[in-house]
Amino acid sequence: MHLSDHDLRQLDEAALAKLTPEQAQALLGKALADLKAAREKLAQNSRNSSRPPSTRAPWEQTQEQDETPVASAAGEHETKPAGEPGAQCQEKPSRSTPANKAAKQDAARPGRRKGAPGHSRTQALPIDAEQVHAPHGCARCGRPLEEASHAHRPHNARYMLDLVPAAAGGSGLVVQHTKHIYWEMLCPCGHWSRALPGRCDEEAAWTVKLSEWHLAGPTLVAFICALTQRMRLSRAKVREFLSDWLGLSLSTALINQCVHEAARALEPVVEQEILATVRNVELLYADETSWKEHGKLLWLWVFTCATATLFIVGRRTREMVQRVLGEGFGNWLMSDGYWAYRELDQRLRCLPHIIRKARALEEGFAAQGCELGRHVLDVITTVMQAVYEARGAPPPGGLRESHAPLLNGLLQHCLRLADCPHEKTRALARELLNDWDTFWVVLDHPELPLSNNEAERALRHWVIARRIGMGTRTAQGTRAFALLASVIETCRKRGVSPWPYIA
Repeated sequence: MHLSDHDLRQLDEAALAKLTPEQAQALLGKALADLKAAREKLAQNSRNSSRPPSTRAPWEQTQEQDETPVASAAGEHETKPAGEPGAQCQEKPSRSTPANKAAKQDAARPGRRKGAPGHSRTQALPIDAEQVHAPHGCARCGRPLEEASHAHRPHNARYMLDLVPAAAGGSGLVVQHTKHIYWEMLCPCGHWSRALPGRCDEEAAWTVKLSEWHLAGPTLVAFICALTQRMRLSRAKVREFLSDWLGLSLSTALINQCVHEAARALEPVVEQEILATVRNVELLYADETSWKEHGKLLWLWVFTCATATLFIVGRRTREMVQRVLGEGFGNWLMSDGYWAYRELDQRLRCLPHIIRKARALEEGFAAQGCELGRHVLDVITTVMQAVYEARGAPPPGGLRESHAPLLNGLLQHCLRLADCPHEKTRALARELLNDWDTFWVVLDHPELPLSNNEAERALRHWVIARRIGMGTRTAQGTRAFALLASVIETCRKRGVSPWPYIA
């Protein structure tokens, strides 16, 4: 760079007006060289530099477009220069048809292709225990059935792998292979009644079915959820872990099914208990971050309080806020500056968000921005110190009255810069004006928080999971992710382990 930060801070329109044409031309050459270097650095991405793919913004395309046609095995679509043999008689590629497009889309989908041979389970494990299931009563006459007094015979069986506590004197969990046998029993009325595995009703929103007819037991399902959600392992790595450490050969499809079934089982808990807690709490924290669902940009919302945390994935709209909080939410909400929260009456703004923006202006090169940044930092520092002191020993008078001259000075400063030509200075001034009262509510209620750290800490683990896993692939996977995350974080808020609860 030809011009340092120290040089740029001294350059403004007044300084440029004093330069001679020769001096202005020389300065313009330096600025042009610096601008080109900065633009080249800004344009660096995972395709043209050593930056990893995770540095790309979530809203950018996840699939790179092919810039050159792929040559077929026979080479009939290769482009030949004019004049070479075969260049004139080369056939043009045929126009794509709907059938070709559907075939290409089907080939890009993960999983087994239609018509491809499947693979059945080949691992044979010794049976550690057997469990018999007998019918309780006759399906025809309703008479109770007892094993000792009625003829019985097995009509079906299933196998289940689960993790159980070690035997007496041991610690930890061990794998148990159980054979479940279902009997049919003869009633004196002459009817054979059968015991059947439990099944839940189907739901249109879920492709997985809750049933006892499942290879993985409840504790093993909870263990898989712990590996995928809390340890942030992919399905393939979970499969590798189970094979290497537990000797279980499970497919990635079964592992994914376990995660989705656990989420469906927990959906009533989230929809009824956690959502009701979030809506009725006195102080709620809210935040949102970007989320990718197979290349589509969505947002991961979090609403958290002292005893519950709710995650939901959707668009960044006002309807999402109303969907979670309902129409009659009248409690305190701590949030960032997103405009969708402005319809709420009792709202708090996170001061560290404004501190970061003011510090960036103070360290910038715009003179008006530097002045506004210093003014905002001075006012917020004074207000925060007064709030901390009031929490220990409340002052005899109100904090807002004693700080009114300080706030009025900042208000006039923001009004003067609301139409400032410098973009970031103008944006900060307007942000303060739009939410003016929400920043200083703590002067009237010093017991309220000053930052939105609770929501940001709740999001941190899942933001790392997004960077590792690159989001989710399907709408059902997104829904399962949010449901499991809600239950896991709520259990941790209440000081209990989420895994026995999920099991």
